[in-house]
Amino acid sequence: MQLGIFAKTFPGSTPDDVLGQVKAAGFSSAHYNMACSGLAAMPDAIPDAVTDDIANAASRSGVTLVGMSATWNMIHPDPVERELGFQRLDMLAKAARRVGAGLVTLCTGTRDPVDQWHAHPDNHSTEAWRDLLASMEKAVLIAERHDVFLGVEPELANVVDTAVKARRLIDEMATDRIRIVLDPANLFEIETADVRERLVDEAIDLLGDRFAMAHAKDRDAQGHFVAAGRGVIDFDHFVRRLKDAGFSGPLVTHGLAADEAADVAAFLKKTLGDAGIDH
Repeated sequence: MQLGIFAKTFPGSTPDDVLGQVKAAGFSSAHYNMACSGLAAMPDAIPDAVTDDIANAASRSGVTLVGMSATWNMIHPDPVERELGFQRLDMLAKAARRVGAGLVTLCTGTRDPVDQWHAHPDNHSTEAWRDLLASMEKAVLIAERHDVFLGVEPELANVVDTAVKARRLIDEMATDRIRIVLDPANLFEIETADVRERLVDEAIDLLGDRFAMAHAKDRDAQGHFVAAGRGVIDFDHFVRRLKDAGFSGPLVTHGLAADEAADVAAFLKKTLGDAGIDH
């Protein structure tokens, strides 16, 4: 597996600066965000010079770019907001291909009009699912045009909030452009060890044929996000199950401070090594 980190973990607004910090902290790959180039995360324009700088910085640093963030609210209650997202996705998908990152990651969205990561009771409605399918159809056309894949992550606050719903989305869309990003910390808030293990096993069993990326984020006993290795998630179990499922792609950490990055890299390297996984 490739050991990676969200580039946005580190301060800086140039790719040379940020990717240099990624490498120095002990990571060989990064999930890129346009904020690391001094732009908005979902910018209205991405000049070719910006993508050239990113690609050149990746080459100089020796950091592989394994994904590009393109998260907006795909089921926003205002259709105008959704449409703006598609326009920006088109630019980000083009940029991802130019810098060699074949995956753009999405947010399946929420009916909350303010925060795309905030749950809403209407997320479970028939109408929300209908709007997600319509949005995904448009996103798939963009992905096909630029020859990239779309990363979908089960996330408790969004319409795809379980592994079961992620499988349903894959089956109903019937396209190989949809791939899965699996973060064990997004499958629960507060659960017993047995339930946590069952949820991880269920997700890997249901979705293992579509994995593009795994995330390494943790939760403490109160349900708050913490850096990997500082919470309740059994990462030994998680990476061994990924290995058994045949996953050999990027394991990308996030939800940590920049000054925690080197310790997390060391923790994940040991975890992978103990499981007999090259990294």
